[in-house]
Amino acid sequence: MMKPRLFTGFAAAVLVILAGAARGEDAPSARPERPNIVFILTDDQRWDALGVMGNPIVQTPNLDALAKKGVLFRNARVTTSICCVSRASLLSGQYESRHKINDFATNFSEAALAQTYPALLKQAGYHVGFVGKLGVGNRPPQIFDCMEVGQEEHYFLPDGEGGKKIHHTDLVARQAGEFLDRFATQPEPFFLSIGFKAPHELDGEPPRYPVQERFAKLYEGMTMPVPETADPKYWDRFPDFFRTDKNLARKRWQGLFGTPELFQENVKNYYRLITGVDDAVGHLMERLEKLGVAQNTVIVFMGDNGFFLGEHGMEGKWYGNEESIRVPMFLYDPRLPQEQRGKVSDTMALNIDIAPTVLHLAGLAAPEAMQGYDLYEVVNGKREPRQVFFYEHTYLGSPQLPKVEGVVRPDLKYMKYIEHDYEQLYDLKNDPHETTNLSTDPAHAAELTDMRRQYAELKAAVK
Repeated sequence: MMKPRLFTGFAAAVLVILAGAARGEDAPSARPERPNIVFILTDDQRWDALGVMGNPIVQTPNLDALAKKGVLFRNARVTTSICCVSRASLLSGQYESRHKINDFATNFSEAALAQTYPALLKQAGYHVGFVGKLGVGNRPPQIFDCMEVGQEEHYFLPDGEGGKKIHHTDLVARQAGEFLDRFATQPEPFFLSIGFKAPHELDGEPPRYPVQERFAKLYEGMTMPVPETADPKYWDRFPDFFRTDKNLARKRWQGLFGTPELFQENVKNYYRLITGVDDAVGHLMERLEKLGVAQNTVIVFMGDNGFFLGEHGMEGKWYGNEESIRVPMFLYDPRLPQEQRGKVSDTMALNIDIAPTVLHLAGLAAPEAMQGYDLYEVVNGKREPRQVFFYEHTYLGSPQLPKVEGVVRPDLKYMKYIEHDYEQLYDLKNDPHETTNLSTDPAHAAELTDMRRQYAELKAAVK
């Protein structure tokens, strides 16, 4: 396994279309078997908290290596930035408006569960397994051949007698290995979903980041850069309904980033948890190699939502800012010819695209109710990349989490706080950090009108 190192740069790659990467006519010669599939999901990992995404500090050598040999989606986002809704969208390939899971207690109906991609894989003959954090509903779905759901409210868990403890990341890595030992050598292919709790904070008063002991000194002596929008003036620009200590993003900011000392320590801890996940992925790849199945196992990786690290005076996710909705995502397919690996795609990929993409890998058609795109079709030029998507977050409501909806394009973003009829318009090309709300600027009235139109159309279409 690769030793952790400091990734010092990001070599910008040119978008190259994966010509012929997944065409059905090539399947008999290029892909004699249905592949095994491993889906790896991190919790609260923002888009740039990965070395290959240009972060010069965080050490993620194993994930970087896979991304560099696969397809890296540089502009991946989520349709709702909160774990319960985003994970329901991952499973169903649907927006919140369609799957209707808007909280932590609602379960899929039996009919809806049968149309999730793990259930469809199982029906098609895959051994399906799940380890780690599920994050959807209050009871485990009965669709997996093997399921180990971790205790999501803790990081250090009992591990045998004598008071021993094991970190959640290490436990999930162990359980993943046990699944592989059991199913990787079976005649049928396998699908394994791995849900890490890391790098999510441990909720509490104040919240904390419990890290593995072997990474507790990592990044010591380094200074974490403070974001431009951490300047208090950006928090002060929010309207009164938003700019309150009851806002969960502000409340958690106070406990984790509210002083320069807290900011330095907790950004380091956030990165330490991510390096812990990277280490687990390295062990996973070693296990696949040892079992002789690495060359027929596809790895799909992403984060369930983004995360504010002090930007705009906040910690967490929920809102429509780029820090909250952008996530890391890559697809590593070792069956592709060497010349078709190492690609970077600027297409707007979404969490709802995972389900149809995984089904494509298994040779299965996506149900009509799925709203995501098969990313193989997109990178192959067989489907036009999306140019806009609908964003929605309606859990809880004001004052803790004001409800927000909107539309996102590569050039513009429109967000509306629907309880207060408050609008935001950002020019993403010229203002990528979203520092200036243009919604009341007469010079941008035409753009605002156009975005309002798209918002109304998409709000109706996603249901």
